[in-house]
Amino acid sequence: MRLAFIILLAAVAAAAPEAARAQAVDLNALLPAGGQAASGRVIQLVGLLTVLSVAPGLLIMTTSFTRFVVALSFLRSGVGLQSTPANLILVSLSLFMTFYVMAPTFERSWEDGLRPLMENRISEQEAVGKIVEPFREFMLAHVREKDLKLFEDLAGGASKSPPAAPGELRSLVPAFMISELRRGFEIGFLIALPFLVIDMIVSTLTMSMGMMMLPPSVIALPVKVLFFILVDGWNLLIGSLVRSYV
Repeated sequence: MRLAFIILLAAVAAAAPEAARAQAVDLNALLPAGGQAASGRVIQLVGLLTVLSVAPGLLIMTTSFTRFVVALSFLRSGVGLQSTPANLILVSLSLFMTFYVMAPTFERSWEDGLRPLMENRISEQEAVGKIVEPFREFMLAHVREKDLKLFEDLAGGASKSPPAAPGELRSLVPAFMISELRRGFEIGFLIALPFLVIDMIVSTLTMSMGMMMLPPSVIALPVKVLFFILVDGWNLLIGSLVRSYV
């Protein structure tokens, strides 16, 4: 009995390497015929994960999101509401407005770069250039020349190399961001100005009526909310923000 058991163990041990070799996974077999090598596909996956990890930053740096969220923040501060609309609502609205404005850019990037790469019609190097090009054109169309020239000069002076070429991303992206911040603050000033006038009028009236102990904001807040509703403020503001990119 013991001899038979030993023989059985020996047979299993001899067959184990053959079974392991039979079950080994060939990465190349997972790729379509005529496709790229397994190492190339692994590099693609690593690159995709890297892009996804910095996607929020890319969304803020290269799209219209910055202008939208700054303008909506000024609106909330101008009305005098601290938590209404909530941050989640403002960010969500800014995101959907960004997707609406950037839809043609996203479509060009997909059709010219990402789809051909997934179908193995172009290389990774060609795909990167074609994916980035629509965003570069969008930023060039909305960046201030003064801001762009500033970062081009700074790039050349800091690295002791020739100034950055026009439209180079290392100077275009930060220039576009500060241009968007500037325009967002300009729009925010125009949004806050009528609410400031309402605050001044209410403060003057309460002082002239001798109501020293009554905070002007108690009366000004409902007046500002009513004013914003009567002028159809959401329609005017959102329409103006979207049209600023047309």
